[in-house]
Amino acid sequence: MPKTSARLLSLLSLLQARRDWPGALLAERLDVSPRTVRRDVDRLRELGYPVAAMKGPDGGYRLDAGTELPPLLFDDEQAVALAVALQIATASGAGIEEAAARALNTVRQVLPARLRHRVDTLRVTAVDRPESRPGPQVDSGVLMAIGAAVHAHEVLRFDYSPVSAPGPVRPEAEAEAEAEAEAEAEAKGAGAGEGGRGVLPPPPRRVEPHHLVTWGRRWYLVAWDLERGDWRTFRADRIAPRTPTGPRFTPRELPGGSVADFITARFRGTTAATVDGVGGWPCRGEVILSLPAAEVLRHTRDGIVEELGPDRCRLVLGSWSWPGLVAAIGRFDADIEVVGPPELSSAFAQLAARYAAAATPPRHL
Repeated sequence: MPKTSARLLSLLSLLQARRDWPGALLAERLDVSPRTVRRDVDRLRELGYPVAAMKGPDGGYRLDAGTELPPLLFDDEQAVALAVALQIATASGAGIEEAAARALNTVRQVLPARLRHRVDTLRVTAVDRPESRPGPQVDSGVLMAIGAAVHAHEVLRFDYSPVSAPGPVRPEAEAEAEAEAEAEAEAKGAGAGEGGRGVLPPPPRRVEPHHLVTWGRRWYLVAWDLERGDWRTFRADRIAPRTPTGPRFTPRELPGGSVADFITARFRGTTAATVDGVGGWPCRGEVILSLPAAEVLRHTRDGIVEELGPDRCRLVLGSWSWPGLVAAIGRFDADIEVVGPPELSSAFAQLAARYAAAATPPRHL
């Protein structure tokens, strides 16, 4: 590679590594004169790289954003990370799957052989749990509009479509189902015109958007609803943004301390989340199992396991409902001693009677 071309690549790599570079420091890092740095900067500009000059006692340079995307230079770790991220993006549900696949193919073609081998040996396949209906796809333009309003702290106006198709509700999405039912009720009860001349569409929602998050391959907007004076979560695939956006606002403090705690609490049906392995569930119980703690721990994602002996352990677990908690505990093939609360004991009795009835053949057979 000619010396000038190699130096240009080194200069481009330095400009991408940090925001501002004093001219003298660049000359020192490249082992050239400040005059050579100025000529190389001019060459980069001719190639389409928007390098801005900074005024001041020392002067300097900065790689700014341009109107077109120029060629980029990545180190080995960045190139591998980009390829892996693009593989994951092909199953993101964000409406960019085809573009991500094309970008991955482009990146792979220009990778050096040693990096292409590393990427090819790490194939990521996203497999979803089987569901009765496929997950919703979100238009990337909708995500961009929501993200822009979140970043600019501007009030977002949008139409929110109601539930359009019946289907089973996953337990972890009960809070989401409630929000959807609310939207459907608003759509049906928006009111009819005078003389029964038709149903008026519901007014657009007005919210202060705070976070755009993903949960279970679905995209959600966390926002403060200005009409209801409360926090809400909205499915992004049912949002149709309106333009223009509203005035700027000062972000409110999100309950729970973080967006992760807030979302976890909402989908557990509570108002606040405590990250202790069990907190935040509306139903929480404690039992003693006749199993080693290590064996129980392998099958416990949300819970606290305490060893009481070689073949006994204490399990504290949470769930949406008492029957659901009993079912979760019952999957362990072991004797169970209920510590509390009384609601847990009652749920065990109810399910025991129900299972006993199910085991009895019907008389008409």
